[in-house]
This record gives sequence, C-alpha cells and structure tokens, in this order.
Amino acid sequence: MRAAAAPDGGQQALNPAYAAARTRLALVAALCLVAALGWVWSAHAMQGMDAGPWSALGTLGWFLGTWVVMMAAMMLPSVAPTIALYSRLTRARTPLAPWLFAGGYLLTWAAAGLAGYAIGATAHAVLGDTLSWERSGRMLAGATLLVAAVYELTPLKDVCLGHCRSPLGALLGSWRDGPLGSVRMGVRNGAWCVGCCWALMASLFALGVMSLTWMALVAAIIAVEKLLPWRRVVTYGTAALLLGLGLFLLTAPDALPGLTTPSGMTM
Repeated sequence: MRAAAAPDGGQQALNPAYAAARTRLALVAALCLVAALGWVWSAHAMQGMDAGPWSALGTLGWFLGTWVVMMAAMMLPSVAPTIALYSRLTRARTPLAPWLFAGGYLLTWAAAGLAGYAIGATAHAVLGDTLSWERSGRMLAGATLLVAAVYELTPLKDVCLGHCRSPLGALLGSWRDGPLGSVRMGVRNGAWCVGCCWALMASLFALGVMSLTWMALVAAIIAVEKLLPWRRVVTYGTAALLLGLGLFLLTAPDALPGLTTPSGMTM
C-alpha cells in the first residue's frame, strides 16, 4: 500500500519499520556508528577542499571512494529502519543479511555517483570555461536548485518516496532469498532511494559537494522526508526551501551564509 493512502499522512506505513528498529537496536546503533565514522572521515578528507558550487571532483578513484563514504554517512541513518525491518523479516537465516542489504544499497549509490562524475567530466570536457562561476556557473547552480524544487512535487518523486516510506510493501514485493538476494534487494531499495533523492544530490553539487555544511543540510532533508509522518507538509516544505535557495543563488548569493564561491572567498 502506498504511504499516501494512510489517513494520518504516512505514520501507519512507517510503523512496521519503527517497530523493527526498536527490536533491532544493536543493528540500528551499528549502522549509525558506521554513519558517524563516515562523517568523521569526510570531515578529515574534505578539510580545506570546499571550493563552492561545482567543486573539482578529482580523480575517478578518489571521488568514488569519497562518494561512497559520504553516502554511508548521509543515508544510513535514514535507511536504518528499513534495514532493521529486513533483518527482522530474515530472522536468524544469516547474521550477514542486513549488512549485505546495506552493501547493495550503497552499491546503487556508487553507480549514481559514477553517473554524476561522468556527466561532470563530460560537461567540463565539452564546455570548458563556459560553466565557470563568473560566466554560466551561478545561473546553472541556481537553475539546478529550482529544478530540484519542482521535482519535489512530481508524481515520480511521490512514487519513489512512497516506496522509501513504506518499506514493508517494497521488501515483500521484491523478496529474494540467499546472500545474493540480500544484495539484490539492497540494490532495488537503493534504486528507489536514488529516484527519490537524485535532485537533492544534484543540489549538493550546486551548493558545494565538498562542504560539510551543505552535506549536513541535504542529509537532514532526506531524513526528514523519509522518517517524519507529515508527508505532504515535509514535501512542500522541502520544495519551498529549495526554491528559496535557488532564488537567492540567482539574485543575491551573498544572502546565503556559508556559501563559498569558486574563487575561494566566502560570501
């Protein structure tokens, strides 16, 4: 059943995952510990690297490794109830099942990061300085945020978010047994999550992918969208926030505290 069908705005759809999280506290705590270590590592690795919107992505190997750690830090807390629910459904079949599920989930985000890197590298190779901050970069960054705001209100976003907020139906509808099945189910759940959050991740690139401040803001938005019961309020609130950020970036970037321009000057 879709989360939107719940009369209380989605709380009923989230209850199985919350109940599972309460009975799998050790697993949830372990996932949050991994996320915390990801934040610590990200803070160390990205120290002094915040070059603002469209920051240089470095080599493919370095970016992909950093991206996966960032996704673990940002996404594991919000997906922890789903992994806990999966662990409860598998019961004692294998203690590695939830971790294989989490690995498959992060594998999907690694593929999304690889696609983002390919798009960025291609744009840089084809357009060169055309997308620099002084030319079209600021307009593109603002437009990216506006597109993300619009996407929040689209049917596709609603469908993907519904699967993220209703993990029981999503898990039972794609059940696979065995270790490989755990990975495949994690990949499938990650695909719904990418469909739900790709525009927010694009916004992170537009604001500064190497900025812990914007990274934390996007992670908080994702967690709020997935975990809080007031689905419509959260969706429209996120759209309004992205719209405001986009307009400020286009018209008055100095009104955004913490925004670093590519020249290295903090506005």
